[in-house]
Amino acid sequence: MSRPNFEIPLARRFGGALKLAQHALRTRLDEALRPLNLTAPQCAVLSALEQEPGLSNAALARAAFVTPQSMQGILVNMEREGFVTRSSDPNHGRILRSEVTATGREALMQAHYAILEVEAVAIDLLGEQEVARLAGTLAQYAEQLLKGKIPPNLEGENSR
Repeated sequence: MSRPNFEIPLARRFGGALKLAQHALRTRLDEALRPLNLTAPQCAVLSALEQEPGLSNAALARAAFVTPQSMQGILVNMEREGFVTRSSDPNHGRILRSEVTATGREALMQAHYAILEVEAVAIDLLGEQEVARLAGTLAQYAEQLLKGKIPPNLEGENSR
């Protein structure tokens, strides 16, 4: 690998550009979801529960990229809004299992359309096939980072 160019500002390198795109995406998602009385983490919770009803607080926190403590407050608000119901786990009384209500399903359906409008910017820019390819590549990238993978040719780089 060639010597890295540290003269390029961090904001212009891959990680900086990715973070900028993530921030812009989150800002636009928040704007699109606001009329539905939903936040991005609440939408992630509804989506996760749509796929797997009864998920625990900890599993929902992972799905929404928040702490378990934050998830507790999110779920309380969602229950108050009528988006979810929570009940005790039959095998472990201290665990609360959450499920989407009819109101939550309707809000999620509207959220799917709002999210599609935001994602349409990427499709207009790159095309559907490239967006699908990029999404797959980013998922693989995230998986490798979470595994702690470092390319062999960079393992000793930071010791110089």
